Amino acid sequence: MFVGKMDTLAEDAKNLAEAVKTSLVYLKSHDFTKMEDGSYKIAKGITANLQRYTTRPAEECKPERHERFADIQYVVEGEEKLGWCPVSPELQVAVPYNKEKDILFYEKLVPESDITLRPGFFAVLYPEDVHRPQTAITAPAKVTKVVVKISMDCL
Repeated sequence: MFVGKMDTLAEDAKNLAEAVKTSLVYLKSHDFTKMEDGSYKIAKGITANLQRYTTRPAEECKPERHERFADIQYVVEGEEKLGWCPVSPELQVAVPYNKEKDILFYEKLVPESDITLRPGFFAVLYPEDVHRPQTAITAPAKVTKVVVKISMDCL
């Protein structure tokens, strides 16, 4: 996992893969508050998914992982807690891997670490990063977020 902020993008992104840099430049150059929810193609193998939702208590949010795509989770408005842990044998599968949707859910994060994503912050998550998005910090709150899906073929 890599965490950064759009204000320091030039410095934060200098050692990242080109597909990640391209995605971050796209995120920085668009006003998502004026765009409709939905999918937006950035480049071959890279799609931005704009979504608005209300965060939920941690116990309602299952940790997840992907195999074929890396995620960039970028908060535009609001804030949420993003739980994280590395893949390990201690994790218990809650819902087996769905190849079509490229997602696997776990019972809980072991060990658990949390970061707070606020407007302008992003997290780059690779297949070895188990993460629990959409988690409320103290109480449910409205969030506007873009999740960029980058095919591992691009990395």
